[in-house]
Amino acid sequence: VQLVEFGGTWVQPGGWLRLSCEAKGSIFSINDMAWYRQVPGKEREGISCINLSDSTTYSADRVKGRFTISSDSARSTVYLQMNGLKPEDTAVYYCAAINYYSEDVCLGDGSNGVDYWGKGTLVTVSS
Repeated sequence: VQLVEFGGTWVQPGGWLRLSCEAKGSIFSINDMAWYRQVPGKEREGISCINLSDSTTYSADRVKGRFTISSDSARSTVYLQMNGLKPEDTAVYYCAAINYYSEDVCLGDGSNGVDYWGKGTLVTVSS
């Protein structure tokens, strides 16, 4: 399985971006997907995840109301719509296929429960 992220770029505070993650290969084994992010020198943190069967989601409190995760099974793609971006949202955003759908895995640091990682896409929020 290969995960490829798209959409990271520079944006001004208050702006928006939509990140995409395309899954390729033996994707039939993937049931749940997640987005994590990491600022250099800091611990990686879970942002949001989605169950691909029923579209239920978890989101971190710091992004609730601003970020929305969604999926498109036909395109084998997961999205992260990010609105109201803040400078503290600046990070490398990683897509992941997780093997256990739980709040601990979805919102953890990614050290447990992740089967596959994308290479990441950089989001920079600054004026």
